[in-house]
Amino acid sequence: MDFYSVIERLSSAVWGKGLVFLLLATGVFFTVKLGFPQFTFIPKLIKLSETQKSSASSGLSQFRTVCLSLGTAMGTGNITGVATALAVGGPGTVFWMWVSAFFGMAVVYCENYLALKYKTSSCTGPMAYLKYGVGSDFLAVFFAFFCICASCGMGGFIQVNSFSESLSECVSIPPVLLFILSALLIYPVICGGANRIGSAVHILLPIVTVSFFLACLAVLFTFRSKIPSAFREIIRCAFSSDSAVGGISGFAVSKAVSIGIRRGVFSNEAGLGSSPLLHCASENSSPQLQGLWSIFEVFFDTIVCCTLTALVLIVSSQNNVYSVNYAFSHVLGASTDVFLALSLGVFAFCTVIGWFYCGQMAFSFVFRKISPKVFCPVFVLVASLGAVLDPSVVWPLADIFNGFMAFSNLAGLLLLANKIHRE
Repeated sequence: MDFYSVIERLSSAVWGKGLVFLLLATGVFFTVKLGFPQFTFIPKLIKLSETQKSSASSGLSQFRTVCLSLGTAMGTGNITGVATALAVGGPGTVFWMWVSAFFGMAVVYCENYLALKYKTSSCTGPMAYLKYGVGSDFLAVFFAFFCICASCGMGGFIQVNSFSESLSECVSIPPVLLFILSALLIYPVICGGANRIGSAVHILLPIVTVSFFLACLAVLFTFRSKIPSAFREIIRCAFSSDSAVGGISGFAVSKAVSIGIRRGVFSNEAGLGSSPLLHCASENSSPQLQGLWSIFEVFFDTIVCCTLTALVLIVSSQNNVYSVNYAFSHVLGASTDVFLALSLGVFAFCTVIGWFYCGQMAFSFVFRKISPKVFCPVFVLVASLGAVLDPSVVWPLADIFNGFMAFSNLAGLLLLANKIHRE
């Protein structure tokens, strides 16, 4: 048995029914415990944002924090990953993405609440509540180690690889040149720390998101007569075995595209532990406020963005073939490839620099005696290699890293369930 087969089997074992069930069960548990915050988070968010305006400390502005967190979640999987999930599980996949995201909102609230509650100057994110809340240095280091690996793999290498493949459809660029360009684009931003990363994302993300939304709406308007039937098809197919498995796996596995069903969409990172690492950088240290903003991010990323993409693909599909390029060609014509390459490029770039921040925080926690600046060139090298190397082995490795992050993070949340209050 070769190395790739071993990694594939391990990845399948990690992301088997156990972890998917644990994610959903944890979401159901906290949804009930918190009194269904999914239905009340918007008015609470507005009210708390007003009362917390004067309590800011140093750190990123709230808007930059939200953009950074959204940018990390809204990678290439929001476009190509949705198409893959539909191809594997059919239209019913979308329904199960909604279900998974709904319960994920409660999980991501708890992550951020606990992270801000236990945050110290030298320990943030899940490491803080695993170390000081649970009292387990082992779980904290375990999570941080796999967070470092995930940031380089799923957050760096795979994103650059996905963009490179999309760009190759528009223009022929030597892989070595793409490697150099990727490094030159990523390094100046990430070496500037949280403020520079936040500034880059809060400028780029709104522009490309609005452009992508407008393109989606244009396609939906073109096929407006098929929209009602698309929703009927989603509901009709939702409870077939293939769609249910495909939809749940598409949510739970990875934001990146992975082999088979594991190349579906990880539409947001609820339960993974990346969100609290980013929200701990906010100038506002209110656990409730950051928790509510994280609920909004899950809602926006999955319920809004991924649903738009899915509807565009369903209404424009022919013989159940879901093609992103074909869908947008109806409104963009010959400019489709360029538009998609630019959109994927910005989404991938935002994900890369956001995941770098997560990885650097984890690196600082594990290797306290080593300067965190050492992580920067290492990350740039690994991420840029996505432009020149075959990603076939990295996909299952990235899934394994994500899975181990989720296991340790969910264990911490459940052990600290009684510490999560309904303020």
